[in-house]
Amino acid sequence: MAIQPKSVLQSSPSVPLSPQQQPYNLLNLPWLKAFLKSRWFPAVLSYPTLVVFTYIVYTLLWGPEAPSSNLGTSLTWVLWWPLIPVFMFTLGRFWCAICPFATAIDLVQKVAGLGRPVPAFLKKYGIWIIDAVFILITWSDHVFGIVESPRGSGYLLGLIVTAVVVTGVLFERRTWCRYLCFLGGLSGNYSRSSALELRATPEICANCKTQNCYRGNETTPGCPVFEFPRTMQSSANCNLCANCIKTCPNDSIRLSPRTPTKELWFMARPKFAESFLAVVIVGIVLVQNVTMLSFWEPTMEWLTSSLLGSRTLAFTAIFLAAMGLPFGVMAAVAKLSGASADESFHDNFARFGYAVIPLDLAGHIAHNLFHLLAEGKSIFYNLAALFGRHVTGPAALLSPGTIQALQFATLGLGIAGAMYTAYRIAGHSKANSNKLQTLWPHLAVLLLFGLLNIYLFTMPMSHRV
Repeated sequence: MAIQPKSVLQSSPSVPLSPQQQPYNLLNLPWLKAFLKSRWFPAVLSYPTLVVFTYIVYTLLWGPEAPSSNLGTSLTWVLWWPLIPVFMFTLGRFWCAICPFATAIDLVQKVAGLGRPVPAFLKKYGIWIIDAVFILITWSDHVFGIVESPRGSGYLLGLIVTAVVVTGVLFERRTWCRYLCFLGGLSGNYSRSSALELRATPEICANCKTQNCYRGNETTPGCPVFEFPRTMQSSANCNLCANCIKTCPNDSIRLSPRTPTKELWFMARPKFAESFLAVVIVGIVLVQNVTMLSFWEPTMEWLTSSLLGSRTLAFTAIFLAAMGLPFGVMAAVAKLSGASADESFHDNFARFGYAVIPLDLAGHIAHNLFHLLAEGKSIFYNLAALFGRHVTGPAALLSPGTIQALQFATLGLGIAGAMYTAYRIAGHSKANSNKLQTLWPHLAVLLLFGLLNIYLFTMPMSHRV
């Protein structure tokens, strides 16, 4: 008897949808389906991305030391990093399909992969490892000035590449992407708010004997991140690599637009670690904003003189407080809300923590809109320098007022999306008669987080590069 993926053994039959209920399948577009099923996807995008990434690492390590003159810095922190959350919102984890780290894993495994199974401790604690690494990298950026230092950015990418290669050699498939990648963890959370989903059609899968979508076939490997489309209810771990589209013999896979945040309205198995990351990101985004304001340096000087003369200790204190305060507030709210729903703190926090994700995503996009739109021309100037032309001028693509209006609009949508998500989550409470009592504490804290972000965006920000 063939061993089936664990998710199959634990799944329950899905209720078939009527034709009127079925979402539109983008794979009904012949040109798109042909492209995704061809051998050119995602290679036609992933290999050029790997080449560009290699050049970026080279210029970070051996190019100009001034970040404003380094093309690697501007491509990484002015272009790529601001666009990533936009991609996550519109296309889910599509970046993971063409990510140079994933491509490097595939190449390494062709020549040196040992194919060992994923260790049990990674399956159990991978989410917490991702949380810890994300927090550590964010802390390191501010302590060591990684973003403002091309060499620092190059060393960081070099360390990540080393970890990627080691895990690629040791373990099967893309263990790094599923259980260790900090960007994958962020993408997973944000992709739950995305406007695109890939799913299988359960009634078609019910009679499938091959399970090629998970196992692969003679021409295409199975899902690189250990997902089984038939039972997949979340976009968090789907990197849109199209392997399942290529290998499914029954055309069960659909790629459909959906209402943003819809996936968050009811999580079948909410995880405390994922909600914890969502709440912590509230504090991280606040830190990212505050460090660009005029009062930041005087505050740091005062704290440094007060804390044994250590700037690192001073920032660490602020960083821990910035993450701890939103968590503390959310924990108190979960305790209050859970009491009215006859629900434990742990379960209430895990469920409603997902409502913070749309606000996180909006705050991340709004913050990075400043870098993209206020510093975007630096990319063109550095590209011109690559071809021997010296071009200078203002770095902004749009006026400060226009950028600020776009930031406020983005945050407004994020607040509305977060509050509506909390409303829908509350609708699934066991104590439906106490729905309002369960809901209002969460609405209040989401509004508080949102207004705090808006207030910070009313202040002028300094450039990063």
